[in-house]
Amino acid sequence: MTKNSQNGAQLPLVIVNPKSAGGATKGDWAAKASDLRAHFGAFQVAFTKQQGDGNLLAKRAAEQGRNFVIACGGDGTINEVANGILESGADIELGILPSGTGGDFRRTLGFSNEPREAAKQLRNGETKMIDVGKVTFFNHEGEQTSRYFLNVASFGLSASIIENVKTKTSLNWLPNNLLRGKASFALSTLQEVIALDTKTVRVKMDDAEEKSLNTINFCVCNSRFFGGGMKIAPDAKINDGFFDVVNIGDIKTAKILLNAYTLYQGSHLNLKEVKATLAKKIEVKAANNQEIHLEIDGELPGKLPATFEIVPNALKVRVPKN
Repeated sequence: MTKNSQNGAQLPLVIVNPKSAGGATKGDWAAKASDLRAHFGAFQVAFTKQQGDGNLLAKRAAEQGRNFVIACGGDGTINEVANGILESGADIELGILPSGTGGDFRRTLGFSNEPREAAKQLRNGETKMIDVGKVTFFNHEGEQTSRYFLNVASFGLSASIIENVKTKTSLNWLPNNLLRGKASFALSTLQEVIALDTKTVRVKMDDAEEKSLNTINFCVCNSRFFGGGMKIAPDAKINDGFFDVVNIGDIKTAKILLNAYTLYQGSHLNLKEVKATLAKKIEVKAANNQEIHLEIDGELPGKLPATFEIVPNALKVRVPKN
């Protein structure tokens, strides 16, 4: 890439995932680029080709001395770019140009899902330091590894739904990739709820004693939303130095279906089976030999045992002005 400069610094780099939004980003990119250029200003662009490219491109941007990188895609793309920035150790500001099916991180920050308005918010936004989560776990090859997350890391029902979605092909007859993704998520949710499986784990939070816990879904939340708009942690703040830990305990299938709407309102915390607390470090392992998969910002990179740690004021992010 050329080293054009703007006010003495290199142009912002936009890292685009053309496969995001069910592949719609590829076809919409010309219009998004026009809106961004008109309402934000000049920039350079790099496209991801496969999973993990967002991380590598962000690290390359750090090596080139970039000071502002914009992730264009969904929560998975944003996660990859953020991990690249954090692993590089460089003083780079992260921006968001939403173009995905979930949009959970942009909801927490307050970004519009409309490209033109999001471009204006980027231009007029302010810089804030936010916390990130760091989770150390075992990947599918059995190797211990670590990864940062911005939204939520969880296990239980949420991971099972995502796993079901990623392996489902029965809806390939639908003509629209985005529609197919939403329909697949809804169908997978219903299937997993009907076949509900309570898991038993051993949990240690901060300096408290380790205890046994039954869970349908266990969520370690840095931000408020996950699962495409579910307000799983309505009180979460991205700069308070704490995780909001939400456990959905032993709850019956019928009650889940009847109260599903509360997850979008954030009122599920009123259910007696749901418990929430604040913590900085959480250690979790299966209480038996059961293999329990992890979901991290919508991806499935591994399994328990895992340790979740808050990293305060770790990432510089451009956010809309109130």
